[in-house]
Amino acid sequence: MDETNDLTHFSAAGRARMVDVSEKSATRRVAIASGILRMQAATLERIRAGNIAKGNVLAVADVAAVMAAKRTAELIPMCHSLALSGVEVEFSEILVPDENGCVGIRVVTSATCTGQTGVEMEALCAASVALLTIYDMCKAIDRGMRIESVQLDEKRGGKSGLLRRDETTGKEAR
Repeated sequence: MDETNDLTHFSAAGRARMVDVSEKSATRRVAIASGILRMQAATLERIRAGNIAKGNVLAVADVAAVMAAKRTAELIPMCHSLALSGVEVEFSEILVPDENGCVGIRVVTSATCTGQTGVEMEALCAASVALLTIYDMCKAIDRGMRIESVQLDEKRGGKSGLLRRDETTGKEAR
């Protein structure tokens, strides 16, 4: 983290505020976020087989992610409303069990817009809600599921340009 940057969502008096971005140039902005939902192998098999009572888990989670990205400003108090030009959602299975014997589903979401502020919160919100939706649809059969590693993986556009998380260290790389 760059210690020289001020926290822009606080006024000089320490009060929360929405940052004024009216002087910033509109540029194409992209953010990619990801997260993992760990579960029992039997739960993943039931998702794969379409054998969950509430329906097609990944189809519902996909729609939920897009809806969440579109409504991020309603959930995050100081977040700007953005006209998104695209939201993408991809799921993949994690078949290698972790230290607790759990497999998982990884979601990767991307949000895109042309605007004066970034779409990081929209991508993060989409990933989080996708995982929460899977959890909700499967909680009756697997109460031990856990969400982990929700993170911003990449952002492009704006003054700071390209930021990408280094997959080996987990730290920011430019």
